[in-house]
Amino acid sequence: MIRDLTDAEARRAMPCKWGQVDADVIPAWVAEMDYALAPPIALALADAVAHNVVGYPDFSPGGGPLGEAYAGFARRHFGQHVDPTWVVPTVDVTAGVRFALNALSADAPVVMTVPGYPPVMNIIEATGRKRLDLVLDPDAERAEIDLDQLDHLLDPAGGGARTLVLTNPHNPLGRVFTQAELEGIRDVVVRHGARVVADEIHAPLVLPGAPAHTPYLSLDGTADHAVAVVSASKAFNTPGLRCAQIVAGDDATRDRLRGVGPGVNESWSTLGAVASVAAYTDGDPWLATLVARLGEQRDLLAHLLARHLPAARMRPVEATYLAWIDLRAYGEDDPAAEVLANGRVRLAPGDMYQPGLTGHVRLNFATSPERLTAIVERMAAALAT
Repeated sequence: MIRDLTDAEARRAMPCKWGQVDADVIPAWVAEMDYALAPPIALALADAVAHNVVGYPDFSPGGGPLGEAYAGFARRHFGQHVDPTWVVPTVDVTAGVRFALNALSADAPVVMTVPGYPPVMNIIEATGRKRLDLVLDPDAERAEIDLDQLDHLLDPAGGGARTLVLTNPHNPLGRVFTQAELEGIRDVVVRHGARVVADEIHAPLVLPGAPAHTPYLSLDGTADHAVAVVSASKAFNTPGLRCAQIVAGDDATRDRLRGVGPGVNESWSTLGAVASVAAYTDGDPWLATLVARLGEQRDLLAHLLARHLPAARMRPVEATYLAWIDLRAYGEDDPAAEVLANGRVRLAPGDMYQPGLTGHVRLNFATSPERLTAIVERMAAALAT
């Protein structure tokens, strides 16, 4: 079910990931998969275009087909009850975080775990709010959120933050926070009367052997202070179609989101909504095959690193298709630059995700086994020089 794109197909399909590198460079940086589109999505899009479904999306209130589709997906995959009317479309997850902050959060600092996703890190400050970084230990085997530090950052006598942007599963660390961990976070947030905006875009991509994803809104006592921002775009490789969803936990939060004036919530794509409904409704078999394939790729990467870069340290990847790799043992502050220059592989440098952090890279392993093998072999040759 998972078809690897050829280099020529990938270069045409992904002008960002493949188009921004020279022809002799293997791209393993931005979070797109080198796989053909899931057939149910391709068929739905082809049918929509054939019928000229390229106008404005449906702006009417209520969850509509997209809300119904996501509610069914959440029930099947996470055991979560979502009222379809609580699903509010938005253009993408980054814009959804900004919209949620502006519509729901106090004009006060925002806590974010770092390393963190750079566009979300930037968007917090774009709202005019100060970003307070809760740094996850780069040397810990399994990074955990320091609840004492979170308590300090939310305390008026400490950081004075009023919102936590929670990335679960975590990008770039690949962590799936357990229910117990999330309950600890909830208790600190509730104690301070703060708010949570949960970025759960990678929730469908929990890999074999990892704990199940627990949606933050599935916990008791979260409905009145949290929203989740979700999308089919990462799991089904459709980021260019521009459609995400903000999931409210109750009617009051939904009404606040829908009551914001026009232009504040950026318009999502009609074709993005078509693709999302198809993914959420008919994509389960393809997604199951994808998750199995990504588990195999993760294990292959661990084997290749042990063989070719034995001093590298890859944090256990529980979710996503993004590996966070510590290469400090090879003596390069910016190993991504060295690997690009001398190995012709583009990786994402660690300091994009945590300013000032040296010796780390993020590697996208959602590609063919042959490309992944070449990536690690080229990395090893570059770092040996």
